[in-house]
Amino acid sequence: MKTKNSMFKDGFAYLKSQVRHLPNKPGVYRMFDINGSALYVGKAKSLSKRVNSYTQTNRLTNRLLRMVSETKYVEITVTHSEVEALLLESNLIKKLKPKYNILLKDDKSFAFIMVTEDHDFPLLTKHRGKRRKTASYYGPFASANSVNNTLDSLSRAFLLRNCSDAIFASRTRPCLQYQIKRCTAPCVNKISKSDYQKQVKAVKQFLSGNSDTVQQKYAYEMQQASDALEFETAAVWRNRIKALTAIQANQDINLKSLQNADIIAASISSGICCVQVFFVRNATNYGNTAFFPVVNSLEDIKSVLSAFIGQFYVDKIPANLILTNQLPSEWKLLEAALSKRSNSKIEISKPERGDRRKIMKMALQNAEEAVARKLADTSSQRKLLEELRTTFEIKASLERIEIYDNSHIQGDHPVGAMVVATPDGFAKSSYRKFNMKKIGEFAVDDGDDFKMMRQMIYRRFSRALKEDPGYESTSWPDLILIDGGKGHISAVYEVLDELGINDIVAIGMSKGPDRNAGREQFHTRDKKSFTLKPNSPVMHYLQRLRDEAHRFAINSHRSKRARAQFKNPLDSVPGIGIKRKRALLNHFGSARAVSNAGIQDLQAVPGISVNIAQHLYDWFHNREDN
Repeated sequence: MKTKNSMFKDGFAYLKSQVRHLPNKPGVYRMFDINGSALYVGKAKSLSKRVNSYTQTNRLTNRLLRMVSETKYVEITVTHSEVEALLLESNLIKKLKPKYNILLKDDKSFAFIMVTEDHDFPLLTKHRGKRRKTASYYGPFASANSVNNTLDSLSRAFLLRNCSDAIFASRTRPCLQYQIKRCTAPCVNKISKSDYQKQVKAVKQFLSGNSDTVQQKYAYEMQQASDALEFETAAVWRNRIKALTAIQANQDINLKSLQNADIIAASISSGICCVQVFFVRNATNYGNTAFFPVVNSLEDIKSVLSAFIGQFYVDKIPANLILTNQLPSEWKLLEAALSKRSNSKIEISKPERGDRRKIMKMALQNAEEAVARKLADTSSQRKLLEELRTTFEIKASLERIEIYDNSHIQGDHPVGAMVVATPDGFAKSSYRKFNMKKIGEFAVDDGDDFKMMRQMIYRRFSRALKEDPGYESTSWPDLILIDGGKGHISAVYEVLDELGINDIVAIGMSKGPDRNAGREQFHTRDKKSFTLKPNSPVMHYLQRLRDEAHRFAINSHRSKRARAQFKNPLDSVPGIGIKRKRALLNHFGSARAVSNAGIQDLQAVPGISVNIAQHLYDWFHNREDN
């Protein structure tokens, strides 16, 4: 088991290695743990400098030290400005709920201004959470303070009510808001419905971006007051103009001219391809996702986009507008196919100017940055694999490594796990779990790790021989890594020899003295066991592989155990359908009571005949014979 100190060193070393690949640009970064759970989402004026600050150990609090120790990988999104990064950070925090963010448990970090539409005198207020149909929304805003300050200024400028409908209905005289000239007191008929609706129209006009008329009027009023030497009144108009101008701060991350769209940008370099997909809904950027499709060196952007779009929307509903950095091959055909699938008109377009071009430029920039980082990571990974091959004197180049582990509790719910690593990282689509079988040549009926390992290897490679007897596919491993010692390696080679497979290298990795990480022992078929230096890159890489297999095995075991705990024993009784099961449970209260019932008690249940009662009794009292 890893110590806290060694875990911190792993996280620290990873962040240190990533800093030099991060851009000196504003954006958002996300830290994740070994299970893929979000640890932290943060914004930065300079991504490289901000992430680098986490490597300055003497400046970190204990909370941040714990976060660094758990960090296994980092994702980033490059933005145009720090303001955009802040807005995007709020979206991602709400979506990911990261463990170490201050606002983790605060579901109110993302606020809008709402103008209701289901009342004669609409309400102007701050809104969080689910939207309702009978209202208009404007935002999002970066912080609660900005919303509150804006609402304060809007109240001064447009004098709309901010009280709830219940309070509005119960008023018999004007409240303080009327006295300080921030409301026109429609609750007591101090303003007509038509005049109030003019104020509502003006505030909607302003919040929708059509503010010129409103600001020109305010500027005129300010000048008139100034000319009349009414400087206090002029100051009021000045403050209103200043507040309204602040609301209109340009935020490219929220493009009002682009209501709903999927923005897809692809970049290819040196055989590495990245496709960035941005989702814009209701004029708000709800984040982005990166994909790395496998391409050959002859592919161009148009063909990549065509293939990607066709596969990506197999199980997804596209926005009515799909923007791409280049028009895909046969894009008209894609439009027709997507339109038919979604039963709505779908348009694919390449933006050339304006707001659409701005967000496409940002998406493409993210794709190019991702490719650059991937190239750097792949180069480092290739070097590491070559060191691994040299260390263990493996002849073949390491294109595929399979790591095996198992998990059980005193023999119950045994599960085996296989994870796959390639030069591009973990290939999670190739992971496989093995529910241990209790029959057959390599049956497992207890917690014997050697039996479990033999069954896993036999099932994996006997199937591979059937599917690919000529060893032509790329699904054959160049190296097998086992979480175990000499006995496990012997079990693996015993099966491989029986199957006639003699060109795959297997290595066992067992805990060292006191089970300390960094002192693991490595076991091969013909050599004496040995260890590597604790700070060896190969040692760290093999630990990472072993830990991933261990994680996958434990999670698979927990899932199987949880399913077994909630499984109703009646589900496995032949001939007992839903109606009879419901009748039995209604009569006895639980499956345990049914299993303990006598034949006459079972017959008392409606729908249970003499034969069915006997069948049930025999099933629960002679389980070993069934």
